[in-house]
Amino acid sequence: METMEFLSRVNNLAGISGYEKNVSDVVANVFKEYCDEVTVDSFYNVTGKKSMNGGGSPRVMLAAHMDEVGMMVTDIDKNGFIKFNGIGIDQRILPGQEVRVHGRKELLGIIGAKPPHLQKPGESEKAVDIEDLSIDLAMDGDKVKQLVRIGDPITFRSPVIPMNGSRITGKSLDDRAGVAVIVEAMKELDRLSYGAEVRFVATTQEELGSRGAKISTYDNSPEVGIAIDVTHGDTPDAPKEQTCVLGKGPAIGMGPNMHPLLTRRLIDTAREYGIDYQPEVIPGHSGTDAWVMQVTKDGVPTVLVSVPLRYMHTTVETMDLDDIRKAGRLIALFIASLKEADECLNF
Repeated sequence: METMEFLSRVNNLAGISGYEKNVSDVVANVFKEYCDEVTVDSFYNVTGKKSMNGGGSPRVMLAAHMDEVGMMVTDIDKNGFIKFNGIGIDQRILPGQEVRVHGRKELLGIIGAKPPHLQKPGESEKAVDIEDLSIDLAMDGDKVKQLVRIGDPITFRSPVIPMNGSRITGKSLDDRAGVAVIVEAMKELDRLSYGAEVRFVATTQEELGSRGAKISTYDNSPEVGIAIDVTHGDTPDAPKEQTCVLGKGPAIGMGPNMHPLLTRRLIDTAREYGIDYQPEVIPGHSGTDAWVMQVTKDGVPTVLVSVPLRYMHTTVETMDLDDIRKAGRLIALFIASLKEADECLNF
């Protein structure tokens, strides 16, 4: 499956944190094309297992999360307007957005905004609080209450679309693009000789604290962990030292959350095979699944590979498909370079 086809399929699915089942079902079917065994746990984490000869060492776990930011219904007024709260969203982008309310059936809605003509002095100079926004389904109150319940999830309506060259934009690329990296790594491993036993995991509830990664790492007991996520792409209003350039390859995390020897091996692999990469200094919490993978059970030596992404947690997340492909190839070659579990940290 091509990367753009995969992202288009999973992007259109609703999967805010805690409600990932629809995404999980599709991802599991894709994993079955490349893995020896695929399982889905009670939290909808998808795990694909792959090895060359039915076993191997070290046991390596890749993790990328498939949940997305979104909203939930908190109230419905007598006129049918829906009040909502957010899960990980940037409330500055909300006015004027198209959304999908996932009630008894999927309903198209819009987040309206008060026209400037009706605003009080000073209102236009600040972001509208989420408590002051409502979703309009173009239905009367009784009809809305028949179809929508308190607690129903809400997602943005923003399909993945191609831009110039290999750039794409859309919602939920954080971090379904990371799952696409996993699929690319699966395909690359089919062309390589390797000794490791590999566990590919699409995790859930990362936006609420990497809960799926915590469960999956405990279950799989890896000897090497590879977290895959997105990182901030270069934009005019962002500090250069805190961003990575789109199209210049994946970022390799450096800091206390990442094992220094494995990180060096990852960099050496990129250099050996001429794969573009960008160093990313992360002195504290990485904000990724790597944070919990590293300290599960008796500890897991972990590395972090991230794909540059602009406009994170919005409906127009933007990235370069070439970075996804480069990340998948780098990770596969890195896995192929690993020796036995008791030797993989000694080189």
